[in-house]
Amino acid sequence: MPKMKKNKAREKRIDMEIVVDAHDEDERAMGWFYYLEDKLQFPFKAQVIAKRLTSPLAKGETVQVEDLALGDECEYEMFVEITWQSRKLAIPLSQLKPIKVDSETREAIEDWHYWVSQGYEF
Repeated sequence: MPKMKKNKAREKRIDMEIVVDAHDEDERAMGWFYYLEDKLQFPFKAQVIAKRLTSPLAKGETVQVEDLALGDECEYEMFVEITWQSRKLAIPLSQLKPIKVDSETREAIEDWHYWVSQGYEF
């Protein structure tokens, strides 16, 4: 994901709402998990915006996002659940662009994309 221009409002939201009291990578991952769990409204449609070795999805494909993946799946990156070829898969949220979602869902996904594009880690 290409690096996005610094966004002071987004940086402040991430620092003050998402990773506010996080002292290590586990706490930052938990902060992101709970933030996304609270903000994302499921189900929603999304378009694949990037090919990933960890995912069988093709760029441009449309998927139905059903839920946030279980906490263990989100220890190092945020994953969401989809149904693909009759089975559930957890795919990286950074691989998806939401289609016709509410403003809270869009903002939360954009926050995650921003975090990833800046090279920040848990």
